[in-house]
Order: sequence, then structure tokens, then C-alpha cells
Amino acid sequence: MKDANLFQLGIGLETGAQEEDTARGITPAYDTTILPRDVLDEGRDDHFIRRDGAVFAGTHLIIEVVNGHGLDDEARIRQAFRDCVETCGATLLHIHTHKFSPQGVSGVAVLAESHISVHTWPEIGYGAFDVFMCGDARPWAAVDVLRSAFATEDVRVTEIRRGEGIVTEAGIAA
Repeated sequence: MKDANLFQLGIGLETGAQEEDTARGITPAYDTTILPRDVLDEGRDDHFIRRDGAVFAGTHLIIEVVNGHGLDDEARIRQAFRDCVETCGATLLHIHTHKFSPQGVSGVAVLAESHISVHTWPEIGYGAFDVFMCGDARPWAAVDVLRSAFATEDVRVTEIRRGEGIVTEAGIAA
């Protein structure tokens, strides 16, 4: 039973994730020098989004699929993630999904630009998706992908600009 619990927690699984180098019992030293740069600088390579005079970390879409079909199908959800990634111009790092019994799927696509996640209630045709992307990725393109993937016209979206105000409050960031 102990190993099953560890498996459920994901401990000891080969995931491709990197862990801290503690082989010699010390944490590696990192350069803590912060070079200040104006966050409003358009030439800054930081993946912040600069739009309508605002600077923010990323666009987070709360996407609700209503009256959707196929929301209990892990393969369909993984393909929808892949299609969203491609259409949005993002970079896929990893997909993980889990099928519940008797129904429902949870999953996440980890992206270089952040993530896409879902939890579904297929018995009522509802899927709760999060699409959070920074940089040049186009998260709004995911809306039509999900509408098509789950065969519904009823897709409701709320946009949150993550870090809006916080980034510019700092004024200068490394």
C-alpha cells in the first residue's frame, strides 16, 4: 500500500522534471545580482505582455465549456490540449490527465508559456478550462479550439491579466 500511495502522489515517477542538485549536500550558489531595467522597455526580453499601455505577466482565460460532448474522453482532451498549444503558438512541455470513476477527467498541459488545465463534469456537459499564457502566445485562440473539440456553441470566457498593476508597481524588475 505504501508504494501505491507514493505512486498516487507522483513520488519516484520519471517525469523529466529537474530536481535541485544536492549530491554534495549544498545548494548551488546563484548570482543574486539584480540588474534593474524598466519594465515598460519594449525591447526587454522578459515575456511580459505589453498591451494598451499596461504591462502584465500573462493572460489567464477562465473558459467554461457548457453543453459540451466528449468531456469524459481522456484522448479527446489530450488532443484538444495539443490543438490549443499549436493554434496558440505555445510550446508543449508535458501533458498529464486522470480519468475518474464513474466519470470526469482532470488534466494539465504544462507549457513553456505557463499551462492549460481542465476538470470536467461530463454528466452535465461542463468543462472548466484554464488557459494561462505569457509572451507571444495567443491564448484567445484556444476558445474556438475548445468550442470545436467539444461540439458546443456555449463557451463562456473571463480574462484575467495576471500581474497587472503589480509588475508596473515594481517599476523596475530584473
